[in-house]
Amino acid sequence: MFTLSDDQIAIRDMARDFAEAEIAPHAVEWDEKKFFPMETLRAAAALGMGGIYVREDVGGSGLSRLDAALIFEALATGCPGTAAYLSIHNMATWMIDRFGDDDQRAKWVPRLASMEHFASYCLTEPGAGSDAAALKTRAVRDGDYYVLDGQKQFISGAGASDIYVVMVRTGGDGPKGISTLVVPADTAGLSFGANEKKMGWNVQPTRAVIFEGARVPVANRLGAEGEGFKIAMAGLDGGRLNIGACSLGGAQAALDKTLAYMRERKAFGKRLDEFQALQFRLADMATELEVARTFLWRAAAALDAKTPDATKLCAMAKRFATDGGFNVANEALQLHGGYGYLADYGIEKIVRDLRVHQILEGTNEIMRLIVARTLMG
Repeated sequence: MFTLSDDQIAIRDMARDFAEAEIAPHAVEWDEKKFFPMETLRAAAALGMGGIYVREDVGGSGLSRLDAALIFEALATGCPGTAAYLSIHNMATWMIDRFGDDDQRAKWVPRLASMEHFASYCLTEPGAGSDAAALKTRAVRDGDYYVLDGQKQFISGAGASDIYVVMVRTGGDGPKGISTLVVPADTAGLSFGANEKKMGWNVQPTRAVIFEGARVPVANRLGAEGEGFKIAMAGLDGGRLNIGACSLGGAQAALDKTLAYMRERKAFGKRLDEFQALQFRLADMATELEVARTFLWRAAAALDAKTPDATKLCAMAKRFATDGGFNVANEALQLHGGYGYLADYGIEKIVRDLRVHQILEGTNEIMRLIVARTLMG
């Protein structure tokens, strides 16, 4: 569990090389211009990163959750926001592959795995964030169609994506009244809000997804009516590992930048890395990342093995890795002094990008609630 295989090392190095060559040189500019690098993402998909843990018969790479964690950490060293969108795309694509029938898988997954098409995950609403089971977007059956009315909020990729995996209410209140529909972007009655002005993640668009009498075929439903909440939560187990891995990658990049900076910067007649007090801070940063990484791998292995405690471990790992990743990046900014606050050094962007990881895929307060409920039986 603690030693990577030769194949895993090769996968990680491939993703890291791609990040260094194709993502990192452009990350600050993409952030400033709010540019969504769709062609770069398609280039990543050409290397197998568009459907990492999707089955091979529909174009996926058929890799494990641990392999995915290695990939997303490596990609996030180039830009956490870019890696995080790819994580969400993989989550939505996997949901279709895992819960769709053969016709649905053949219809949608190959073009998602190649990233000819992009995918978005639509659960959160203006009045239903952490309390996701309270969602209000309604899908009313009308013959062979559902008629959708409602709004989803904070949707990554909205307006650019081709496919939306949407949780809707087909029944009564609570989780058992929720179903999952696949909604193509060209559906009549589907529209989008303005691109949100955000603290970070500027490299990907974030918009409201609005349904006004949108007619979606019943054939687009994943699973049976009432299974949508279970499907949504299954997606999030892996999504939480991925976003934790993105936090580790961003924080590792910040630590690496800090080590290089401190070898060059002098104060009081000495290089910064010669001060023992600062060495201790670097040691704590490295230790925090290594502990989080090791535990994330443990949770990924549990999810691969489908152990009974996998959901709990994924929640623990998400909370620990995203809190730790943000703390390390913030400490890296502090160690850069005033230069860390400047955009040119890339540190403040990492801090801004990583902050939202403590909120999305379930807030870290909800992660604690999941763990507490398992402890209390």
